[in-house]
Amino acid sequence: MSMSSRLASASVTALLALGLASSATAAPVVGPSTDAFYSPPTSVPASGAPGELIWYRPATVNLGAGAPATNNWTILYRSRDSAGNSNFVTGTVFVPRSGYAGNNVAYAFGTQGLAKTCAPSKQVLAANGGTEYESPNLVAALQKGYAVLASDYAGYTNGSSPSYLAGKSQGQAVLDMIRAAKQLPPATVKNFPSGKNVIWGFSQGGQSAGWAGELAPTYYPELNLAGVAAGGVPGDFIASARYLNGAEGASFLLGGVIGLSTEYPQGIPFDDLANAAGQTARTQALASGCVFKLLNQYRNANISTYVKNNQSLEQLLQIPSVRQTLEAQSLGTKKINTPVYQWHGQADEFLPLNQAYATKKAWCAKGTNVKFDLYPSEHLTSLFQAAPSVMAWAADRFAGRSQAGNCNNGKPDPVSNADTPGGDFVVNLDNWNLSGSVRLRTLNQTLALPTTSRFNGTTNLTTQKLDGLATIPPFFTTIDILGIKVRTAITLVPTGRIAGSVNLDDTGKLTINATAPLILRIESLNAVGLTFGTNCRTQTSLQIPVRYSGPVSALGTGKLTSSTTATIPPLTDCGAYGPLLSALVSSTGNGFTLTESPPAPVSY
Repeated sequence: MSMSSRLASASVTALLALGLASSATAAPVVGPSTDAFYSPPTSVPASGAPGELIWYRPATVNLGAGAPATNNWTILYRSRDSAGNSNFVTGTVFVPRSGYAGNNVAYAFGTQGLAKTCAPSKQVLAANGGTEYESPNLVAALQKGYAVLASDYAGYTNGSSPSYLAGKSQGQAVLDMIRAAKQLPPATVKNFPSGKNVIWGFSQGGQSAGWAGELAPTYYPELNLAGVAAGGVPGDFIASARYLNGAEGASFLLGGVIGLSTEYPQGIPFDDLANAAGQTARTQALASGCVFKLLNQYRNANISTYVKNNQSLEQLLQIPSVRQTLEAQSLGTKKINTPVYQWHGQADEFLPLNQAYATKKAWCAKGTNVKFDLYPSEHLTSLFQAAPSVMAWAADRFAGRSQAGNCNNGKPDPVSNADTPGGDFVVNLDNWNLSGSVRLRTLNQTLALPTTSRFNGTTNLTTQKLDGLATIPPFFTTIDILGIKVRTAITLVPTGRIAGSVNLDDTGKLTINATAPLILRIESLNAVGLTFGTNCRTQTSLQIPVRYSGPVSALGTGKLTSSTTATIPPLTDCGAYGPLLSALVSSTGNGFTLTESPPAPVSY
């Protein structure tokens, strides 16, 4: 027998020996490399054990900067819809090539859009450009040595439409993703059976994570579940629908109607309710509607535009089947048996804070151990800003440490400070941390900004304008002037607002093109034990370019960094030292790096 034949025989033997939950279920096999992969082979029965791995194939992914080396597989597995019927779901398994000890993060994606090209398992592929906007969160988990098990949810790669926002279906898909991943050949992925699992998701993913946590005790009782991290949850669908309608996140409401009508055709009979505009919107969304394109296209749209006789949302909510369908998606009806980390943005413009906090209190009332953090940011920023906290929380769960929850914190309910729904799409940057440095080219020295520097402003994605003001306290630094160490007091004084353009395109790419006008002042010099007060400053303002072009995730990851060069103008009013200082400091090509990052969350 040839070497290749022996390898093939060994692979088949390993697969056959693996087995599944049911002895009657065939072992998984390598699936086709074409789009035929996303639908099960005709030989597979229509029903079977939940979590059954049908087939898998290696995947080459592009997760962006900082991603460690991983082995990856796209998988097709069996799950259940909300009515308990068998369905087929796809997802991606990512395993670090080094440092993996068997602990897993089941990552529940947030809103991606309804078109099949928007499915996460397709967007992460290098061949498709690695366009998955939540990749930084996947990278955060992989860097810690955790495997990431990420479901697409039902209908995203097969079927007529995704079952978007169908809580039970999504929760089961997340749990069955863990079941299915364990069935990859042991020679390929080791230690899955012995590892612990945490579930992490935000927005739609927070809903899915919450549902998975509530379902786990009965749907997957043998699961070694260590915790659930659920952020930005739409725990109350009726309150969320009212908040979204006619507002910045109206596309989420449109997508929810389409998704829930797919999952509950009797509850939300789309064809009976939708007018021609509604039918067109569904067709377009299913054809090419990824999340940022839909956000831009349907911003501030009112649902009545798409309903026969232009019925209002309140009229639709009076239809018993519609109301019952929305109420059936609510969270907080069951205890989650593991610690829960929940968070929300105080300025969330898509999902109301009060309903999320009500979900926290409902879980607490059921006996769930919840830790709730309030972030100072809007929706997109909170998605990424929480990653370090989630990773620290996950490490505690994997280590078996107890969680000190805050169900009984004695505080009044937090109050939202989001902009009024229905206006511009504004990301509030008030009191953001500002860090950075100034690289003096002539002196070949770098001066770091004080840690107490702040930025206050907004990025208005509707008007495409950035506006804000930097506050940089005076700071002391030592510079080397012709071999003499001179301690100086420096101030960077704004002479105007940081202003310019900002754009978030249909792919989630954020572009900033602004200018920060600053006067550089040298207010004292101390050398050889002598201190000299000065009023030394640049004759004109430094015009520091503020440039950024990259993923929108930078708003929350603290990587909203602009690195540019600028000219330091000649100095004036420097006394006898003026000519020397001006010659040493004033020049072209000086480096400026500015990084804006949101403030820390508050326990609530």
